[in-house]
Order: sequence, then structure tokens, then C-alpha cells
Amino acid sequence: MENKILEQYQLWTEHAFSDADVIKELKKMAGDEEKIEEAFYRNLTFGTGGLRGVIGAGTNRMNIHTVAKASQGLADYIVKKFPKEHQKIAVSYDSRIKSKLFAEVASGVFAANGIKVHIYSQLMPTPCLSFAVRRLHCAAGIMVTASHNPSKYNGYKVYNADGCQITTEAAAEILAEIEKLDIFSDVKNLAFSEGVKTGIIQYIPEQVYTDFVEAVKKQSVLGDAKIDKNVAIIYSPLNGTGLLPVLRTLKESGYQNITVVKEQEQPDGTFPTCPYPNPEIREAMELGMKYAREHNADLLLATDPDCDRVGIAVKDSSGEYVLLSGNETGILLLDYICSRRQALKTMPEAPMLVKTIVTTDMGERIAAHYGVQTVNVLTGFKFIGEQIGFLENEGKEDSYIFGFEESYGYLSGTYVRDKDAVNGAFLICEMFAWYASLGISLTEKLSELYRQYGFCLNTLHSYEFEGAQGFLKMQEIMQKFRSGLESIGGKKVHTCLDYSKGIDGLPKSDVLKFLLEKNCSVVIRPSGTEPKLKAYISVSAENREQAMLIENRIADDLQGFFVL
Repeated sequence: MENKILEQYQLWTEHAFSDADVIKELKKMAGDEEKIEEAFYRNLTFGTGGLRGVIGAGTNRMNIHTVAKASQGLADYIVKKFPKEHQKIAVSYDSRIKSKLFAEVASGVFAANGIKVHIYSQLMPTPCLSFAVRRLHCAAGIMVTASHNPSKYNGYKVYNADGCQITTEAAAEILAEIEKLDIFSDVKNLAFSEGVKTGIIQYIPEQVYTDFVEAVKKQSVLGDAKIDKNVAIIYSPLNGTGLLPVLRTLKESGYQNITVVKEQEQPDGTFPTCPYPNPEIREAMELGMKYAREHNADLLLATDPDCDRVGIAVKDSSGEYVLLSGNETGILLLDYICSRRQALKTMPEAPMLVKTIVTTDMGERIAAHYGVQTVNVLTGFKFIGEQIGFLENEGKEDSYIFGFEESYGYLSGTYVRDKDAVNGAFLICEMFAWYASLGISLTEKLSELYRQYGFCLNTLHSYEFEGAQGFLKMQEIMQKFRSGLESIGGKKVHTCLDYSKGIDGLPKSDVLKFLLEKNCSVVIRPSGTEPKLKAYISVSAENREQAMLIENRIADDLQGFFVL
């Protein structure tokens, strides 16, 4: 173990006295070189996703000291970039362990630097934070969350004045400010209670939250059409932030027949019934599926802890409940929005769909059918939000009609600049009720879209690489993929797109996309928030059976690359 790691550990044992949990953990790891190295071998990475890591003691962990240091760096950035009257920041937090504490610590740092803080009085979803940044004309915003990660994680997303997650350039500037700081001697602090007392920390008015709900409801594309909204809905907030805003939005819109999954209703950062609280994962949806069967429900909705992703299950032709993927829900919503806007004659002059490069290419075919332009961006909804900002600067904000990504993120309006599961849940219920009024199920509609545009199978495979050695292994694997491939799974590689060099004006990113014969593709990228490499496989074929055979061959071939 390097001397500098031991030096950092010693420094923390001498100065980290503000959190009893940190003190206890530092004492516990004494003499354990492996644990000390894992906690101190690097500083927790700060990037466009902000911070994210395991809660605990050390420079590579989420704790009040790493949160305070990041907040001081962000404060220095705001003070340098914005005039005094615009030095304001919005703060929100989710249900995770220590989320409220981290939000209050960060608020105290901002306040100590003379920055006015607007914080929600209770936990609120990520889209509510984006909305508050815009509504209150803040220079920035932070959301304390680790989104859908397991309970041992927490994180800290940073938003710019547009309500969009920070760009690569802004992240680099903030990181430069953070790296100038000594974690113990250079961070200014003010007690949260003192900041509230003096007024430099203020609670966000209830009206802002109400305005957010109203903005979501305005995304309806139903028009004057009459539908039966007595849809039997099961809803789970997965012990996160979605309970109040999702229920309020749906009930105010006429959906009253809603049963909440009791065990997952209240905020709980331990996520006792779903250790991986991600609606992309079947295990997280199992309890909701059980409720759906018991209540003979029409529709199951589940939102992740910070309520920016939503997953759904519906009945198939045999009456069994099936989970829809993010891509499937996305293409259903896209077609629904386009068809309804066309019928209502509310399609803008130059309509635009924005999606990520790992999201199904079928979206582009549907968009083209309706005369909608598709813009493809890098993985991460911040790049979709960025495109909305570009449109706004050109006075063409209304051109944006929908954005989605395969990881269950959707947004149909410009009132926020991040994916919004409140908006997603609302539109899904409206879409479901609309097709039900026509005697069409969502699985039937999906089959119709496949018949019209061709079948497309999209899968995601994740490979975990924990710790310092895992980080090095991921770099080796990416280099191996860059060495050149002639085929994958028996499919000839036509083109390899290396986004680390910058393509189509997009920021440079450690992403590879292999375009294979017969409209198949593979994308390989490191996760921006977890110690994982992700492989996205897209297969076009005549039917599901053929697509699955091709996908299996590609996945089996890829497996060999992830074992060095």
C-alpha cells in the first residue's frame, strides 16, 4: 500500500470528528490495509453525474466531508461565474441513508459562502429539483441521491442554471475548484439551523411544488376526448420520493382507482423489499406484480427512489402480467404522442425527438413516419436536456415533443431538463386509458408497431468490477475492444464508432459503438455512476425468436471480452 494512502488515513483519524459513523469506521479499519486502500486510493470521482459512491469513511466514499468539499468547490465556481444577485442554489434530497444530512451539510457550506439556499422542506424527486432551479432563477442546483443504486450508495447530482445536469465543461471547471481544496482546512461551514434562522437558507414555497404538478398535467395530449379513467392501477414508489407527486398528479387528473404497494410506500433508504430499487430489474417489480395479480389490476407502475425513472407491467393476451422494457414503453409513448398531436393538429412546425445512442433505433423509424426529426445524443438524459436548451436559445423550444432513453427515462415537456417519472407515469396512464377506450391493450399496440416498423430486440448486459483492481480491469477491457474486431457473434462489423474522439459534434466520451450487418449494433461503455461496464445489444430481425437467437450469439461472444 502506498505511503500517501496511509498518510490520508492518518489525516482523517486526526481531523474527521464531525460524524460519529465516520469516526467508528476509521477505528474499525485500523490495521486492515485492504479496507484502507479501498477507502483512500482515490478521491471520489466528480463528473457530469456529480458524485456517487458507497457511504462510509474515506476520500473514495460518500460522507459529510467529501460532500462538504464538493460543495465548497461548487460554491467557489458559482461565486466566480455569477454576479452576487444571482448567487442562489436549489437543494433537494431523496429517501436514502444520510440524504437529508448531506443536503443540510451542503446547504451550510453554500450559506457560509454567501450563496442563498432554497431547499425543499421534505424529500422531493429529481425533476422537482430541476423545476425549482428554473422557477427560482438559481445559478445551480443539487440533488442528493444515488438514483436506483443499492442502499449502500448515495450521491450528489449537480444542475446548471437551465435545470439541466452540468455539462462536461462545467464539470471540469467545478472539479478544478474542488481539487484546489484541503478537505479539512479549506471548507467553510455554517450550521443549517443558523442558516435558516438568518434567512440565507429558505424553504421552497409549496406553490413551486404545485406549479410543478400543474406543468406535468399540461403534458396531456388527450384533448377533448372522453375516456374511462377508472383504470385499476397498482403503484410503488419503491420506498422513494414518488409517493406524493405521482399520486397527486394522477388523482387530480381523474385516476382514482390506485392501490399503493404497502411495503414500498413510505420512504426508507434500506429498501427492505427491493435491495436493488431499480424498475429496470425484475426483482424490484416482483412485489408490485404480486399486488397486480391479487387485485386483478390493469396496470402496474413503479418509480425509482428519486422518481426520475418509471417501469410498468401490463397484461398480455393470456392475462399474464408482463414487464415492458424502457425501449418498449418509450416507443409506445412516442407513437401515442405523435398520433394524438397529429389528430389534435398540435404538432409543431419542426417537431423533434431526442434519444440516446443506446436507445432503440426503432424510435427513429416511428418519428420519421410522423415527419419528426430525430437527434441522437450520448448516454445520459443531461444530453437530451442540453438539446432542449439549444432549442430554447433559438426560440424553438416548442419543437421538442419527446425525449427518452432505454433506461426508463421519459420527458414530453420543457418545464424541466431531466427525465421525469411523474410525467412518465401520468402519460402512461393516459395512453393506457386511451387505448383501452378503443379496445386495444398495450401489448397489442406494441405488436402492431412491430408489424409496421419491423421487430427490434434491445438488451443490456452489465459486468461489475469493484475496487481499485476493477477500475484497471475496465480500462484494459475497453482497450481490448479498441484493438479492432472483424465480427461479433458471427455478425460482420461494418463500422466502429469511437466516441472518445468526438463524433457528430458530441462531447468526447469513452464509448464504442459497433455497427453490424443487417441493422444490428453493439455499444460498450463504462457506467458513469457505478463500477460497471455495460454492453447494449440491438438486433433487427423478422420476429422475436430469430432476434433472440442472434442476440444470444452476440452476448456469448461478448462474454469472452469481459473475462481477462
